[in-house]
Amino acid sequence: MSQTAGLRVLVIDDERPALDELSFLLKQDPRVRGVLTSDSATEALRVLQDLEIDAVLLDISMPGLSGLELAQVLSRFKTPPPVVFVTAHDQHAVEAFDLNAVDYVLKPVSEDRLAEAVRRIVEGPGRSAPRTDDQIAVELGGRTRFISRADVRYVEAQGDYARLHTAEGSHLLRTPLTTLEAEWREAGFVRIHRSLLVSLPHVEEIRTDSGRCTVMIAGQELAVSRRHTRELRDLLVRRHRPGSSS
Repeated sequence: MSQTAGLRVLVIDDERPALDELSFLLKQDPRVRGVLTSDSATEALRVLQDLEIDAVLLDISMPGLSGLELAQVLSRFKTPPPVVFVTAHDQHAVEAFDLNAVDYVLKPVSEDRLAEAVRRIVEGPGRSAPRTDDQIAVELGGRTRFISRADVRYVEAQGDYARLHTAEGSHLLRTPLTTLEAEWREAGFVRIHRSLLVSLPHVEEIRTDSGRCTVMIAGQELAVSRRHTRELRDLLVRRHRPGSSS
């Protein structure tokens, strides 16, 4: 896309009010030169085969071919268009990013959040806002915001991504759990299970019952695998030993 020409965007949603709203908001963006709409993935596929489209915004839950299925088809194009999912449901985020989606926007869509999605399309992959070691960029309520690593209680593996659990809720991070384990160990995060990291400062209690070990974090009981039990106990004992600086 040339910066002077602007984007030609195809919006796909089976619900007409959502289609009209997205079309209206996109037309207000100076980076967008044209908006086409379609209420079915099958019809949209015909448009994509006949016309040059710079980006696609699509819903996930649609009759017939779903948004995820359409994105799989588009990924096989010689030059796949950038895809932004616009949906009311957050449970498909991992699948969406596995398909190299540029963004995942939750409904209802605000003008600012849509403008951020357009920015990501224009700039291309790998240009997300930088984050420090202590500040993590996450999606919350359809917006990108930063949370403090100190607020993360535990981390759960979700495919090739990680879900951060805080007092506010959970947030998907496009980073594998193994990477976080290595990068966050010095900050007090330890593996207690093949799919779980916990923040030692947030561990309130460790329990053993019939050889089964668990930890309590904010009222949540999390299982500790047998192979990680001894290391976790040692770390907690050292952490709470009088005179310990950790």
